Amino acid sequence: MKELSKFYNPKDVEKKWYDFWLERNYFHASTDSSRPPYCIVIPPPNITGSLHMGHALNTILQDTLIRWKRMSGYNTLWLPGVDHAGIATQNVVERQLSEEGTNRQSLGRDRFIERIWKWKEDSGRTIINQLKALGASCDWERERFTMDEGLSRAVKEVFVRLYREGLIYKGNYIINWCPRCRTALSDLEVEHESTKGKLYFIKYPATKGKGSITVATTRPETMLGDTAVAVHPDDNRYKKYIGKILTLPLVGREIPVIAERAVDPDFGTGAVKVTPAHDPDDFEIGLRHRLPQVTVIGNDGRMTPEAGRRYAGLDRYQCRHAVIDDLTTGGYLVKSQDYIHAVGHCYRCKTVVEPLISEQWFIRMKPLSEPAIEAVKSGKIRIIPAQWENTYFDWMKNIKDWCISRQIWWGHRIPAWYCKEMRNAECGMQNGIVVAIDIPEECPYCGSRELIQDEDVLDTWFSSSLWPFSTLGWPDETPELKTFYPTDVLVTGFDILFFWVARMIIMGLKFMGEIPFKDVYIHALIRDAEGQKMSKSKGNVIDPIQMISKYGTDAFRFTLVSLSSQGRDIRLSEERIEGYRHFVNKLWNAARFVLMNIDAVGSFEAVNSQKFSTPNSQLSTLNLPDRWILSRLQRIVGEVNRFLEEYRFNEAAGTVYQFVWHEFCDWYLEMIKGTLPQIHLISVFDSILRLLHPFMPFVSEEIWQKLPHTSSRESPWGAPSITIAEFPRQDTSQIDIDAEAKMTTTIEAISAIRNIRGEMNIPPSSYIKAFINVKDEQAINVLNSNLHYVQRLSKTKEVKIGKGIIKPKMAATTITPSMEIFVPLEGVLDFSAERRRLEKEMDKIDKEVSFLSRKLTDEDFITKAPKEVVEKDRNRYHGLQERLNRIGESLRRLDEIER
Repeated sequence: MKELSKFYNPKDVEKKWYDFWLERNYFHASTDSSRPPYCIVIPPPNITGSLHMGHALNTILQDTLIRWKRMSGYNTLWLPGVDHAGIATQNVVERQLSEEGTNRQSLGRDRFIERIWKWKEDSGRTIINQLKALGASCDWERERFTMDEGLSRAVKEVFVRLYREGLIYKGNYIINWCPRCRTALSDLEVEHESTKGKLYFIKYPATKGKGSITVATTRPETMLGDTAVAVHPDDNRYKKYIGKILTLPLVGREIPVIAERAVDPDFGTGAVKVTPAHDPDDFEIGLRHRLPQVTVIGNDGRMTPEAGRRYAGLDRYQCRHAVIDDLTTGGYLVKSQDYIHAVGHCYRCKTVVEPLISEQWFIRMKPLSEPAIEAVKSGKIRIIPAQWENTYFDWMKNIKDWCISRQIWWGHRIPAWYCKEMRNAECGMQNGIVVAIDIPEECPYCGSRELIQDEDVLDTWFSSSLWPFSTLGWPDETPELKTFYPTDVLVTGFDILFFWVARMIIMGLKFMGEIPFKDVYIHALIRDAEGQKMSKSKGNVIDPIQMISKYGTDAFRFTLVSLSSQGRDIRLSEERIEGYRHFVNKLWNAARFVLMNIDAVGSFEAVNSQKFSTPNSQLSTLNLPDRWILSRLQRIVGEVNRFLEEYRFNEAAGTVYQFVWHEFCDWYLEMIKGTLPQIHLISVFDSILRLLHPFMPFVSEEIWQKLPHTSSRESPWGAPSITIAEFPRQDTSQIDIDAEAKMTTTIEAISAIRNIRGEMNIPPSSYIKAFINVKDEQAINVLNSNLHYVQRLSKTKEVKIGKGIIKPKMAATTITPSMEIFVPLEGVLDFSAERRRLEKEMDKIDKEVSFLSRKLTDEDFITKAPKEVVEKDRNRYHGLQERLNRIGESLRRLDEIER
């Protein structure tokens, strides 16, 4: 016998089998395979990242699909890689330099970039190693990096083509600016948080005559840059002021009152200050009304000279306090009130962003978005769950031009050069801008050699948007591109539906003329057990690496897949992971039983020489448990394949779980104990392992390698590893409706008798009598034919089966859909002792319930105790109440039996 240890220890097998798979190149895809291709490109994690629950779920779902498709006969490519994460990576290295007492400016650009590349080599592999620990079966030979040579070439090619088509342009526009990172951010890189602030009401007096208009603002420091006050044209309160001139307090600038339909009459006073240089909406209003743009906050977050001598150089928040003091002194501040509003923060450093007018590079998105909308609308691309389609359409239809330039050093430097001399008119018409893939030696317009490259780099998401085709070798026509594009599915979170997914669709259609993937599966968000979003500040984060170390990768993987329901967030607790560790142990113990049965045959060779499946013509000769388990297996195989095809991961995992634990282990193995071992036990168990492998790769391989089919190169499966063994395919000819019906009847009878034993606290060692009153002859025949199973599994020494059976004296009763079961208890159960036991237990629980009831009605406890403590006591209280109800029911049943 190829023995399994008594207990399963994940640490003994996980690295062993992962190295085994890598050494044999099982994850590598071929470009000349005759098998149908199946490809997933991994959402590239940031090079600065480490594994969190979102990464873990995303990786596990992809690996489940890839392993399933690989076993199903596909030429699978799971293409891995990491993103250079421009802002995040630069911040990491800048912090290191700060600790060393220096900065990037002191190093200079070239040395700073060298420093980042060195950091990448030394520390940038953390996330990749953690993905491998999860069992990710990526084609690591094809790993890509968004700044490797091939992808850099693709980025330049795309930029140049879009520029030459007029889809990339440079212009002054209001953008989101991070004063900490000193770079522009796209709208998607700004996180809006509800913030407690103040709404200030400021009086703007008329320049001539009497009267004033009061405006409301949350940012009084920006009033120094006001160039108008706007009111709605239909607002009767202000119609008489339209066209009038006001004097801007503290500054003295004369500004007009303008009519603007974008104004909300219900906000504040209905009159709003217009600061075109510091608010996106005001910027648009300013363009429509040709208002001046006065920049009073600089890119360092400090006030500019245009803010006035009194405020220039102050931090924006210091200026706010100074402005409020001056407005109060001057009699302009009418009032202030508490106000909660959404404030934009940098998604990386969490600094409050500042809207600023800046010269940046943009992509015109409207003409590019229309084909991308149609691709989803027509069904060429499916978004799953479908509820996300409307979100996609809403964003795409209201899409704005994409600001793609970033004022940092780490990233793809913009392939644009500026001619310093501009010797002729043609050069001047181009604004001296030269856009090229390769570094130009001279200006193509005027011949000058005085060229300076643009200092900015491209938004990280620009290179990521090319990921499905740039990673396959584009712009070259590579075998990989021909074989695997378009890819099959993108598995991702909803939070990057616009950051990344929409942009990949746009770029794929533009440069490949074809969709980048057929399906987009948007997985759920993982929350804690109470449904709260996990965050370090709340202290409710569950570390996937710790969970893997504690419970094993397979239990962790199976937990996340089992909880991954479409359109529903996951509530995760450590207890759930521990629960699925029990499932791994259940499988391990089943394997030990199977292997012991193999050993009972005499030798592995003897088993291996037999056929591993029963011909359909001989199925009727098998006993009921065998016919039943083979039939149930085929139903399960069909369901699992269908659920995975439909991305119903939790249902696929749950179906296997129920079959293995309850049908195979709880019923089939129990029924065949003591009988001669038969080969289809091994066949069914082998199928179970192959069904489980995409979810639980390590334990399934460890057990599978111990089965007899691996003892010979000419084994019936012909695979040296389960990872390349065939995934079970449904054989509907083995579905046996008759066997399933008969087994259902048999299990119904056994379960009913067992329930009575449990409810009446009958000792496991006691053999009892049972009377089964059934409704039809067929059930009588079934139960009589399988009486030996009924008696052995319910521990009954005598069972009477028939129609019209009368309930015996002092018998417990259970009624099921097709039968009544009576178990006489006279001489089996000491009724007085059982009543005393139940009453004693009830008294003990009553005292605890009373104690908890007092706690849970104490306002001090409810308000001051930690939330989790209160919730734990509340759950304990409800659980004890349920136990009291069950004890009460047991006492009532004792009374009924004795009557």
